[in-house]
Amino acid sequence: MKIWVNGGLHDAAAATVSVLDHGLTVGDGIFETVKSTEGRTFALTRHLDRLTRSARGLGLPDPDLDEVRRACAAVLEANPLPLGRLRITYTGGLSPLGSDRGDAGPTLVVAVGDTARRPDTTAVITVPWTRNERSALAGLKTTSYAENVVALAKAHEQGASEALFGNTVGQLCEGTGSNVFVVLDGELHTPPVASGCLAGITRALAVEWAGARETDLPLDVLDRAEEIFLTSTLRDVQAVVRVDGRLLEDEPGPVTAKAMRIWDERAADDLDP
Repeated sequence: MKIWVNGGLHDAAAATVSVLDHGLTVGDGIFETVKSTEGRTFALTRHLDRLTRSARGLGLPDPDLDEVRRACAAVLEANPLPLGRLRITYTGGLSPLGSDRGDAGPTLVVAVGDTARRPDTTAVITVPWTRNERSALAGLKTTSYAENVVALAKAHEQGASEALFGNTVGQLCEGTGSNVFVVLDGELHTPPVASGCLAGITRALAVEWAGARETDLPLDVLDRAEEIFLTSTLRDVQAVVRVDGRLLEDEPGPVTAKAMRIWDERAADDLDP
């Protein structure tokens, strides 16, 4: 496998960064996950726009998007895969131990791994921990993912593929790596970005294409929603059939099925919407 590190491709064994990189020592970094199909990326421009927003939110220099595009193309050409998870990581770079950032400049790593198409349905749980909608990192896609690691492990222990968080005021927020949509009285809703959720790329397209409303929703909406689905780069639109102990239909409901169909059609028509 070939991985891009700071300006060029390297074999995986030689693709290294310093143990003093700020992304490792304090989680001072951001990332994007981009889906690739037969070497072609989906929604890359939107992902790079968000990468820049996250960099600015963290106080990192704007990434050189031309270099990032070159890195993505080089990695995909060097590692042909039918369906890939392309990972762009951008960190504070070599820095002193502690929270102060050094002056060596940022680190850029681009790698790809193979993946499989997600099942049409899944199960989720809710967790007792909260998203802080007032956090300095709210809405940024940072590498500080330890909270998600703990919550996702909890979900796997209970036979689920995702864990859903509320925020500090008891509103439904997001999953560890997904956004959530619910159907109430036949209408599609999703929490607004102000809830503290990440402004997901798939979320934004699903809102536009499926006509969802951004609505403040209590966490217990999951107890009464007629349908629930998740969106993310690798899930696309995925129906939820179990939340904690509550069983929904064992297949996508009509609103979800329509959203899935629209997604497949629109995403096939335009690889960079």
